[in-house]
Amino acid sequence: MAGAAEPQKRQSGRPFPPSARGPPPPPRPRFEPVDREKTCPLLLRVFTKIGGHHSKEDFAVRGKEPKDEVQIYTWKDATLRELTDLVKEVAPAARRRDARLSFAFVYPDKNGRFVVGKTFSYGNVRRLDDSKTLGELSFEIGDYLDVAIMSSELSSVR
Repeated sequence: MAGAAEPQKRQSGRPFPPSARGPPPPPRPRFEPVDREKTCPLLLRVFTKIGGHHSKEDFAVRGKEPKDEVQIYTWKDATLRELTDLVKEVAPAARRRDARLSFAFVYPDKNGRFVVGKTFSYGNVRRLDDSKTLGELSFEIGDYLDVAIMSSELSSVR
């Protein structure tokens, strides 16, 4: 049968079992790294909250955003791991061993009202999301970052 692909075989001659997962996913679009020596950083407004994310109503009035704000100068190639480390510097609750950080973008909709966008969560252990950059996650300059700090012990205190 011409054109049929031969299954790959081990050195022993036995074929590898078929993959149950299907074809590999398409590669993630990689953004070119920023030359941080030559590129001016952007201001990232980060709002932290223990126990969960802020609601969209917390961002409804410009100038009356939540008070728990941290301003970070960074670049669009900053990873979630870098941002986690920066949040840990200013938020003692994020340093706890059992703390989990959940990230959400807050951005204006077509009417100019802020909405809470996609959320990317992971714990203090290294995960796949650690290497995702702001640019890969569709961050736009002017968006806010809402960070929920959660842990089992912090939840029971609340």
